[in-house]
Amino acid sequence: MKTIKGPGIFLAQFISGQPPFNTLDGLAEWAAGLGFKALQLPCNHPAIFDLTQAAASQTYCDDIAGRLAERGLVISELSTHLEGQLVAVNPAYDSAFDAFAPAALRGHPAARQQWAVESVKKAAQASARLGLKAHATFSGALAWPYFYPWPPHNATLLDDAFNELARRWRPILDCFDEHGVDLCYEIHPGEDLHDGVTFERFLHKLDNHPRCHMLYDPSHLHLQNIDYLNYIDIYHSRIRAFHVKDAEFERNGRSGVYGGYQNWADRAGRFRSLGDGDIDFKKIFSKLTQHDFDGWAVMEWECCLKDAQTGAREGSEFIQRHIIPVSARAFDDFAAGSEVRG
Repeated sequence: MKTIKGPGIFLAQFISGQPPFNTLDGLAEWAAGLGFKALQLPCNHPAIFDLTQAAASQTYCDDIAGRLAERGLVISELSTHLEGQLVAVNPAYDSAFDAFAPAALRGHPAARQQWAVESVKKAAQASARLGLKAHATFSGALAWPYFYPWPPHNATLLDDAFNELARRWRPILDCFDEHGVDLCYEIHPGEDLHDGVTFERFLHKLDNHPRCHMLYDPSHLHLQNIDYLNYIDIYHSRIRAFHVKDAEFERNGRSGVYGGYQNWADRAGRFRSLGDGDIDFKKIFSKLTQHDFDGWAVMEWECCLKDAQTGAREGSEFIQRHIIPVSARAFDDFAAGSEVRG
């Protein structure tokens, strides 16, 4: 077995226009001061991390890695969650997702999709230059408007949607394969890949592509009432990235899993800072360790109540407490061999 690496932190929710959160050096200094050992970098902030330069220039990548190393940090993964979303957008969501693209592409779905595909491919190149083995993204959503359909399921429509999703992603996955990097889809409501069954359906369409993997985030499974521990037993061979995010679900008589269009603080299911929700992270870390997951435990902070910087400080300590240093020998080794006496 292997020891999970961490703690890491996903920077997407912390980048802002104010120091120290407006530069990579400032963010790195802040994160290192809280005890984090790795940064998961989003690719949609060129002033923080320029994806185009990283894809083209080893010098740029070496400079980024060196600046982080000075502070005792590495990159856990790059993230193209927003770009991945734009690879597959149902027209019903065109206006909602337009803001994820550069201003010049808004209102032009075909150009926006082409830009997204090229951006995710650049992330494969950049990841290879940085020596990374995994990459985090979203699948996008062509079938999501029909996730709980009325009228009932249209099997042809759903099959067409997954065929098209696989058609769009296959050349991107091939690009990741060429660069030796696993592409990890965050299993997430709002995406076509939102549970194990949808991931299996997608994987089948891709002929079990060797680079098609998952980012495991128990909060999204818990809020769907999926057994997030059994999920690890079923899919551990495809889990190559890990977001440590907490959530809680308080059953009530007014709303449920779908949230009633309420803000997060008022929903039955809501995200919380690490240790404040329902997720059994002791068992999660035990199962992942038992199944030889040796990637990074990366905190993703999304809490409807707690201050972000408090959540980050507590999150670093929380992850460190939960990482299991793997033993080099079995506890009962002392009883083996011919030297044992009764």
